[in-house]
Amino acid sequence: MFRNTYDSDNTVFSPQGRLHQVEYALEAVKQGSAAVGLRSKTHAILLALKRSSGELASYQQKMFRIDDHVGIAIAGLTSDARVLSNFMRQQAMASKMVFNRPVPVNRLVSVIADKAQVNTQEYGRRPYGVGFLVIGLDHTGPHLYEFSPSGTSFEYFAVSIGARSQSAKTYLERHFESFVDCSLEDLIRHGLHALRETLQQDKELTTNNTSIGILGPCGIHEAEGTPVDFRILEGAPVEVYLQTMVPKEVPHAASASASTPALAQPPSGSDEDVQMSE
Repeated sequence: MFRNTYDSDNTVFSPQGRLHQVEYALEAVKQGSAAVGLRSKTHAILLALKRSSGELASYQQKMFRIDDHVGIAIAGLTSDARVLSNFMRQQAMASKMVFNRPVPVNRLVSVIADKAQVNTQEYGRRPYGVGFLVIGLDHTGPHLYEFSPSGTSFEYFAVSIGARSQSAKTYLERHFESFVDCSLEDLIRHGLHALRETLQQDKELTTNNTSIGILGPCGIHEAEGTPVDFRILEGAPVEVYLQTMVPKEVPHAASASASTPALAQPPSGSDEDVQMSE
């Protein structure tokens, strides 16, 4: 009732206490392709589903390296993500130049949350139309944060954002208690299973549409001596992890129909016509 009256500016509250422009920005995040984040006591990983605008176009970039110890996956407007990721790199560089230390992950997330909050309060600005999953590593271990255009941020054990992300969250909620002690390979397999839940029924995860971001010690499928820095796997290196996925269970209805015995056919010598049901 009040939406068309109070959604023309992000500084005007509706009678229900809502900022509709901010809610529209959150919807932009939900329209983006899905991204999943998980962490254990040794690793933090990101998995993202890449989209292509056409048969002749390349797949969009879904992950950005911010610093050696920080990486992000995005859902929403890629142009907004590029601007915010450059701002995060500037903050990381300033921390090294001024304090001679890597920027703390929670501080970096708080800074971009403050930057996004300004756009929800000042006249003449629009909220950012992108959400981030941020993974980082410091002396206390790996961390996983979610940043939203409303200017809020939360730390998670596992989380997903983007289109059909609720299906991935359901999978993560069922298995998150086992993530703490998982190896890198098991953690990636869980992440791929969660990401697969966001796909349409006729789609599959492939080396072309899947990106994996890793932060932590190298796994058994990586070259010996790989640093613990944030690294992005795309293309052929993803195939070895896709092969470890457990096939999806066949739906009960399909299995029931397959087990139903065939209807008896009339005797070949019968003179009666077979009546076709309409």
